Amino acid sequence: MYPNLYYALKEIFGIELHWTKMFNSFGILLALSFAAAAVVLHKEFKRRRLNGTFTSITENVVMGAPVDWKEYLVQGIIGFLIGYKIIGGIISGDLMNDAQAYIGSSKGNIFSGIALAALFIYIRYNDFKKLQKKYPTPTKVTQEKWPEQRVGDFTIMAAVAGLLGAKLFHFFENWSSFVKAPIENLLSPSGLTFYGGLIVAAIVLLYYAKKVKINWKHLCDSVAPGLMIAYAIGRLGCQISGDGDWGIYNSAYISTPEGKVVLATPTNNMDTALAVDKRNAKINGNDTFYHFRYDIKEFGAPIHKPCKAPSFLPSWAVAMNYAHNVNEEGWQIKGCDEKYCTMLPVPVFPTPLYEFIMCTIMFFILWGLRKKITIPGVLFGIYLMMNGAERFLIEKIRVNTLYHVSGLSFSQAELISTALFIGGIFIIWYSRKTKHINNN
Repeated sequence: MYPNLYYALKEIFGIELHWTKMFNSFGILLALSFAAAAVVLHKEFKRRRLNGTFTSITENVVMGAPVDWKEYLVQGIIGFLIGYKIIGGIISGDLMNDAQAYIGSSKGNIFSGIALAALFIYIRYNDFKKLQKKYPTPTKVTQEKWPEQRVGDFTIMAAVAGLLGAKLFHFFENWSSFVKAPIENLLSPSGLTFYGGLIVAAIVLLYYAKKVKINWKHLCDSVAPGLMIAYAIGRLGCQISGDGDWGIYNSAYISTPEGKVVLATPTNNMDTALAVDKRNAKINGNDTFYHFRYDIKEFGAPIHKPCKAPSFLPSWAVAMNYAHNVNEEGWQIKGCDEKYCTMLPVPVFPTPLYEFIMCTIMFFILWGLRKKITIPGVLFGIYLMMNGAERFLIEKIRVNTLYHVSGLSFSQAELISTALFIGGIFIIWYSRKTKHINNN
């Protein structure tokens, strides 16, 4: 695994650039996922404008008006946070030494924060003075705006609302852990629930779309391929960094002290490894990852399945110990004395890898269907069905908290994925039923 860019460059190219430690692998892939979604959305908005689906709207903008003090305040806060945290971390070296721990702490540099806040405020003031030369007095100007010009707004709102929603739903799913350490969980860069992000972002974006007069069906159809590829890239980030979002144990394999994955034997198996792990936890006086996450009494679900890789596949396709994972979970790797020197004693199913592959395939399916399906809303319905089915299936080999209602046991993701699948069917039915209505 590559917890950050430094370890990737070191292992792949033999290059050691210590300043690259500040770039977390998952963060890089998460940013790329939003960028990919934005590119796809822009292409779709433009295509739909050219074929007459979208029309522009006119907006009245006052040019040359004095900048509101609230805007200066926002610019100052943004500048201060970047200066205090990012610039301050570079100056102290903390950001390069352990970016994940530093971002989740209160450390920073007050002087660089104030300096950058002042710079941001000045830049905004200078922009106003330049505009004032063209418009000496406040002047109302009418502008024509097309949907593809709003992709930046959609992307920023989706990023903010999505991350907040992902955190919120993660807290609901792991409430006992959140209550024990709310501040640590809130500041931690890990712990994100995709469906939480999807639901909250959808609410925000649909509200904004209504405000700027973009039909919700056409919007949903336009974002469907982008959502799928964004999710695929995000899961790739989980896989590369080893952020803990993996599957249940594959008890057919075991990890060696050096970090290799080998077939288990009667004397070297999962029960032996977990017994040692719990004994170490008792000796060290801490609550380890395994005791918390894979305790069958807490989760009420099978924690392992034996599955040997077929001859045409490598063992890591079904069993991965996530050596050097970003969460530093598991056992110390023998002979490794750097940071991120842990691996899982019992390999697990690499579910993020499976999801990356499946969602990439589904993206190309949606991309191929987007021009063939002419009824607004149907493409998005297909996306919901694909997404729901994929996630429901992958949950069968993932470890999650189970809820028990009327004799039924299910995880939060299973419940939401089922609702999305049914919702997709309903949207397709409703869209086909109302296809005669003017949707432009």
